[in-house]
Parts: sequence; C-alpha cells; structure tokens
Amino acid sequence: MSVLVFLEHHGGELQRNSLGVLSKAATLGDEVHGVLAGSGVRALAGRAGAFGAAKVHVADDASLEAPLPQPRVDVIASLLGDHGYDAVLFGQSVLAADVASGLAARLEAGLNWDLVDLEQRNGALVGKRPALQDTVYVDVGWKSEPRIALFRSGTFDPKETGGDAQVEDVTVDVQEFSRAATMVEQAHAESEGPSIEDADVIVAGGRGLGAPEGFKLVEELAQALGGAVGATRAVVDAGWYPYAAQVGQTGRTVSPKLYVAVGISGAIQHKVGMQSSGTIVAINKDANAPIFEFADLGVVGDLHTIVPKLTELVKQRKL
Repeated sequence: MSVLVFLEHHGGELQRNSLGVLSKAATLGDEVHGVLAGSGVRALAGRAGAFGAAKVHVADDASLEAPLPQPRVDVIASLLGDHGYDAVLFGQSVLAADVASGLAARLEAGLNWDLVDLEQRNGALVGKRPALQDTVYVDVGWKSEPRIALFRSGTFDPKETGGDAQVEDVTVDVQEFSRAATMVEQAHAESEGPSIEDADVIVAGGRGLGAPEGFKLVEELAQALGGAVGATRAVVDAGWYPYAAQVGQTGRTVSPKLYVAVGISGAIQHKVGMQSSGTIVAINKDANAPIFEFADLGVVGDLHTIVPKLTELVKQRKL
C-alpha cells in the first residue's frame, strides 16, 4: 500500500503532528512518502527522512508562501494523479483539516477524521475513531481510493529511526480558482515557553480559579515546572484566557508526561482532550469532582493555598 503524508511546516520547522503521523505510517510496513509545500522549504525535506520518509515531494514556489489550503490541494491532487497513492494522511491542524476536506471534495474521495490509530488488516487499511464522546472506539474504513485520513492532534509521538529521504522537486501548477483567496494578514499569538501540543508538562486552569487573575497562579507553577499553560472551554468562553490554550473536544488534544489540573471539574468535554497524559494530578476543593475518577493523584483543598506552596517547593528543588 503506497502512502503519502502531508508534511506541515511553520516557522521553518516541520510540525510535530505531521512527523508523528509520518512515524506511524512508517510502521505499517510499506514505503512511505511525504509532500512538503511552501516557499523556501526545500531545506526542510531532508529532516523527514529521519522519521521514516523514503521520499519527499517538494513543491517550493512563491505561490505557496501563504498557508492557504486550495493551492496545496492542487499540489497533492497532481501527485495522486501521477503516482496513484492509495492513502493520504494528515496530522490535525486548521490548515491540514482544510486541505484534507478540500482534497476529498476535489477527488470525491472518502475522508475519515479524528482518528487515533491506523493498521493494515487482511490487506485493508483500518482506522480507529472515538465515538459517543470518547466512551468507545470504533473501526472505520474507506469505500474508495485514495483513502484520506486526518488524525487527532497529539495521537502519535514522532520517533526518529534514522535514514535519508530522497528529495524530488515537483512542478507547481496552481489552478486559477485556487488563487481567488489571498491572505491579507497572519497574526501570531505571543507566548513564552513551549506550546501546549509540544510541552511535556501542562498546568491547566478552570473555573475553580474564581477569576481571570487566578491564572497567575497557574502561570507561575507552569513556569517553575518548565511547562505550558492550558485552560478549559468555560474559562476561554468567559474571556479569561486565549483560545489557543484550550484543552478539550473543541480545543487542543494533548498528551504531556505530566498534566496538572487546577480548579477543573473534569467534564467529558475536557477529559477527551487530556486523558492520554502520562500522569494526571488534580487540585480541587470538591472531593466529588469527576476529575478525581481518572486522575492519578488528587489533592482536595483550596487551590489558592496549595498552588503557591507547590510552586515554591518546585523552585526550591531546582536550587
């Protein structure tokens, strides 16, 4: 089975989700290729070889400088026409979701999204997808080719296995209708430290903080631990913290080594975004909060007293 992986890049780096999907695809037993589209990106192609790509198709053109989906759909559709890949895999992001859905519409192909696993079974490609608010997992398949798959963010960790990728330049032919949209401005959120999708440690705050000012406690603990700050949907909707930090079904899916939930009740919407964390620590004054049912360690008490003391202890251990 021939597999093509969309290699997304930002800020001169290949994105973790893309490399994770590439690593997973390489374990399926067949030769895996990647596609990299942008302007001035050829130097990034060789990096993909270390994560399992045997070949990387590089579409390096000024028309691809802006992160717009339709020109990238043109590139991938052309590759599929020339090489006939059986499957095209994407790691979840706003851009990847747009490209995957646009490609499915263009080719009238099947798209399975929010996948958390993939395997070959009796010669067929089978995906695994959460259902019923992540309470069960179901097997999904495709009725036609190419099979297009979009994987939940943070599902696979990138694994370097060594190796070099053959780099092949491709001709870029962007359709006229794909040029109809232009990017006027691209905003970047100002942040310090790692992103919540890449961080090994996340300290997340919920409504139990009481007010937006309560996030200062969360930020100080995250900084002491060298981690990132997360937030629940409720506090994001209330304007307490930016959407980029939202963890949950309608936010980011994360899988850090340590997840500290501060003042978070543990509703199913939030649980599905962080349940794959290595160790979950919950701090909440309500002993009956649902989060204690799946936390590895629970602390019942006033977070305004506990979190500052915990932060101070972490700082002392670093001395």
